[in-house]
Amino acid sequence: MITGIVTASREALIALTVRGPAGQEQEIQAVIDTGFDGWLTLPSGLITTLGLKWRRRGRALLADGNEGVFDIYEAIVVWDGQPRRVAVDAADVIPLVGMSLLYGYELTVQIVEGGSVFIKAMP
Repeated sequence: MITGIVTASREALIALTVRGPAGQEQEIQAVIDTGFDGWLTLPSGLITTLGLKWRRRGRALLADGNEGVFDIYEAIVVWDGQPRRVAVDAADVIPLVGMSLLYGYELTVQIVEGGSVFIKAMP
C-alpha cells in the first residue's frame, strides 16, 4: 500500500522514488492528478539529474484547451514496493502521478487538510 497526505492547498501528495538508467535515485513528492491520463511528469532539471533516456515526443490537450508538445522519457519508479518502468512526461511543474500509474489500484482520499491518501492494489 502507498500512503500520503492531503496538503493545505487540497492536493493529494505521495512520496515516490524515481531511478535513472545508471541507478541514480531521487525521492520526490508527487501530486495525484486524476485528470492526467499519463504515468508521471517530472521537471526537466530532475530528468537531467537522473539521466533519463529520451524516448519520443508527445502531444496532449491541456486543461486550458491548448495543445502541448513535450518530450517523453523512461524511468523506473518504486511503486507499492516494486520497480516499474514508466513513461515520464517532461513538464516544469510539480511532479504529477497520472491515471496510468494508478491503473489497477484503489485510490482513497480524505479530502481535508492533513487527510490520509491510500493507494491499494485491487484484487
